[in-house]
Formats: sequence, C-alpha cells, structure tokens
Amino acid sequence: MSSDPMEPDHLISKLRFRHLRMLQVVQATGSLRAASQALNLTQPALSKALTEIENAFGFVLFLRTARGLKPTSQGEVVLRGAALLLQELGHLRADAQTADRYAAKIRIGAPPFVAQTYLGGVVEKLVNHARPMRVQLLEERVPALLHALELGEIDALISTFPLQMLESEAAAFQYIKLFEVQFAVIAAAAHPLVRARRVDWASLARERWVMPAEGSMGRKLIEDCFTHAGLPAPLPVVESTNPMTGVQFVASGLGIGIVPDMALIRRNVVPAGMVRQIRVQPEPPSSVVALITRKGPTNPRVAHLREALEEALGAQSAQQQKGHDQPEQEADD
Repeated sequence: MSSDPMEPDHLISKLRFRHLRMLQVVQATGSLRAASQALNLTQPALSKALTEIENAFGFVLFLRTARGLKPTSQGEVVLRGAALLLQELGHLRADAQTADRYAAKIRIGAPPFVAQTYLGGVVEKLVNHARPMRVQLLEERVPALLHALELGEIDALISTFPLQMLESEAAAFQYIKLFEVQFAVIAAAAHPLVRARRVDWASLARERWVMPAEGSMGRKLIEDCFTHAGLPAPLPVVESTNPMTGVQFVASGLGIGIVPDMALIRRNVVPAGMVRQIRVQPEPPSSVVALITRKGPTNPRVAHLREALEEALGAQSAQQQKGHDQPEQEADD
C-alpha cells in the first residue's frame, strides 16, 4: 500500500471515524485541554492523535496560537468533509435499520412557498413508490438551507435562488433547473387597483404592503422591483415569514403583496375570489427554481428525488398552464 498522503488508500488505512469526531471537538472547543476533557482523553494522547491525523493528510489542520487552536484553510475543508462523512454514517445506520420497510430517508430543504406550492406531488411520489422513501422536509430561508446543505444536514435543496448569493459556493454545489416561476402582485378583491388595466410601481409605492421577512429572497424581489423603477421600497405594514399567512392578510385588506404565479391562491389558501391580481407594469421578474445538491459522487437518495421531481412536475405543468390566465380573467369581471 502506498504511503503517499495524497493517495486515498493511505487515508483509509490511517483514519477512523473517531478521528473525524476528534477534529470536530477540537474545532468546537478551540483548545486541546477543553477537547481532551470533552473526549475523556489525556491532553498528551489527544495531541499525539491530532499529530497523527495531520500526518495522514500531509498538512497542518490547526494553527497553534496564544488564543488556542484555529483551523487552517486546509483544515476548514477537512472539517467540512468530516461533518459530511459523520452525517452520512448516521444516515447509513438509520437507512439500514428501516431497510425492510423503506428504501431510504431523503432530507429535502425548501423555502416555504416552494414546499407549500410545488412539493406535494413530489413527496407523494416518494412515499408511494414501490420502494417507499421516508421524507424529512426542512422549510427555511435559502441562506440557512444552503448552510444545511453544505454541512450535510439535508440531501438536496429545491429553491429559487439569486445567482449572486451562490457565487462563493459555486464550486461546492451543482444546479439542475426545474422550471421558472412568475410572481404576481395581489390585493383583496375589492381593492381599486384590481380593476385598473395598468398599474405602475409609483402607484404601488403609495400602498400598504404585506411583505416577507427582511433579508428573505421574496423581500429582496419586491425591493429590487422598486429599485429598478427608481423608487425607494415602502416599509411593510405587516411582515410574515409564511407566504400563506401573507396571502390571508392580503385577503383581509391589510395591504397588497406578491405571490409566486398565483399558485398559493389556487391551492385554496383563501376562499375563491377574495384575492385578485394587480396588472402591474413592468411585471416582477421571473425566477428559476432549481434542484441544488453538493458536488461529488451521485447520492442514491438524490437520484430517487430527481425521478420523483420529473414525474410530479411533468404532471403539474399541464395543470398550471391550463389555469395560467385565470387571475386576469377574474380581474375583468
């Protein structure tokens, strides 16, 4: 067997999963003394083990400073990989325990509007497959989901995404475009702007708004629309992290808002006819919804997810296209 630290076989022969856990504890505590106590080891034993781990990789993982241990740039990469491997070990054990009933457990991340609007059919395909999968869905804002994906806490992320947000992580992730979403400005059915043939953003700036939380992608979309119109974005009268709740506030007449392609309304979030689309020019820009995964060997759980996405979204597309013009027709009534 080669003794070259660059060879994977060398790492396999030298490293154990407990070594990866050691690295995590050293990073978390920041000192050999605290880490040795947490791991129930003597400090000399931990120091020797850390040296052996660094020798196996062929480079220093931690800088010894007066304030403790700090990961080097190479150490940061190794620590991210260690977290992924330990996560996968846990998933492997869980999948093996339930292998008689389920093919595996898939952990999917999605912002609420994607989860609530588009993933119902996908989850149905996964759990009703000949070899059903267990599904764990994490609904969060996209930055938090990207971090969870990087750490291996989720297998895949299904989301709209601004390219500028992902530039720094482009080398770590891969993206598969699924479809595009057009956003619509909405108001309560009795709102005067619903009857207008054309509304500009200056008129919308004078209205009360129900908006997503500050820093969210939905909020950024609204703010960008006003910026492109040369206007400051209005302060919302109501902020909500849940898009369905936001639609209900709009239906109550508390303000106007934005939803993705009226899809939430079509799913009976509010009684039919209570919310209508405002025909604003220029329209809010469309956004790409993509399947985002970590780069690397194909994850069989993600392969199952891709199959379910293709089947479910293919079935949904004809249905969505059929009702695409419905809001505009309702506004003419």
